[in-house]
Amino acid sequence: MRNTRILVVDDEHLIRWSLEQSLLKQGYDVGTAASGEEAIKQIHEETPELVLLDIQLPGMDGLEVLQKVKEIDSEIIVVMVTALGVLETAVKAMRLGAHDYINKPFNLDELSIIVKKALETRQLRKEVAHLRSAQESKFGIDNIIGDSRHMKQVLDMVRKVAKSDASTVLIQGESGTGKELIARAIHMESARKDKPFMAINCAAVPETLLESELMGHEKGAFTDAKMQKRGLFEMSDGGTIFLDEIGDMEMGMQAKLLRILEERTFRRVGGTKEIPVDVRIVSATNQELLKKIEEKTFRNDLYYRLQVIPIYLPPLRERREDIMPLVDFFIQYYNKEFGKTVAGVSKMARKFLEEYEWPGNVRELRNIIERAIILENEETLMLEHLPRELISKTGDIASGPMSLRIPPEGIDIEDVERELIRQALEVSDGNQSKAAQKLSLGIDAFRYRMKKFGFLS
Repeated sequence: MRNTRILVVDDEHLIRWSLEQSLLKQGYDVGTAASGEEAIKQIHEETPELVLLDIQLPGMDGLEVLQKVKEIDSEIIVVMVTALGVLETAVKAMRLGAHDYINKPFNLDELSIIVKKALETRQLRKEVAHLRSAQESKFGIDNIIGDSRHMKQVLDMVRKVAKSDASTVLIQGESGTGKELIARAIHMESARKDKPFMAINCAAVPETLLESELMGHEKGAFTDAKMQKRGLFEMSDGGTIFLDEIGDMEMGMQAKLLRILEERTFRRVGGTKEIPVDVRIVSATNQELLKKIEEKTFRNDLYYRLQVIPIYLPPLRERREDIMPLVDFFIQYYNKEFGKTVAGVSKMARKFLEEYEWPGNVRELRNIIERAIILENEETLMLEHLPRELISKTGDIASGPMSLRIPPEGIDIEDVERELIRQALEVSDGNQSKAAQKLSLGIDAFRYRMKKFGFLS
């Protein structure tokens, strides 16, 4: 990888030479140009990271060169070199996209510091762009797994909502269905994506602290308020705030939230100043809010204000065609995370995964695959790699071999045999003789199968 390249543009030979020598000593790759036209030509041939650009140039002046540089590559850092008494021109250059300026005559040490800080700024911009790209890759709509009719409808709604910039969205669904993932996707697909996304679990924060977390507080507002604090609404201005488990919010806080929604302003705890705020509020709950309204534990007016755009996220058991794509995704993800090479799951394991009711939804599925990837070292996840409680609650195989039905895609007989050996040992508390009797096998035949399937070394 080449050294950081800097282009020095100045019509005075002595200044070009002096800057070139100084920058070369600092380890930079340096090019020089005596005119704007020459500078543009060099930038096209080999794009520099930074340009030291004199404002007063013959022919094309520095401001013209600056504009063309930004047209070629807006990420190039430009530091203007100006004569004393032309401050107005320097300010104009800053408005056109210059990073900084330095007056002639200048100190080389001072210039070195300016160059170093300018390049650090460029690197920070690159890192921010990388992080933003990573966020989009992780939380963008394309990363949401779902080929079922239900999920296609949800994702279509997400795209429409993101484009509309509707002020409030209410996501409803069971715990573990991925409500926050949907909320982040709405944010990342919207015009607000470059602004903050702030999330808070309303059920996890006591009412006395929730107001301060959301709205901030002034110094001295309460005993422990030793300094002013900005709340999530203020910090997410221009972006999105995600209120998870909104159904658990206390009635008093509900009234204050309703006021923010209606007025688009708020006051810090202990404050008197009205602070305007522009945020999209996305709420989520796993509760039946209409029932809570009947029970008078949730405000009717707040409910209808929050659900301008309602999104229902179906449980995993209602979209079983998404189970195996999710399994494949999590296997790939955790293979990379833990350096494993699991290729897939056996036919019998697949049958159990597809028939299980998944009360914990996608979160439970992800946790099961993560645990299996961590604990096992085989290329294929087998039935015995799945949690026992899952197997005991699932399908015909769990109820005994006599109720086994062969699925249309077929089944691996060794998977069946392995599982029978495991179950026999389990119900016999590890006693091999009793386990052998359960399967009407001699002890030698049983031990042979134990060795075959890895139960006995």
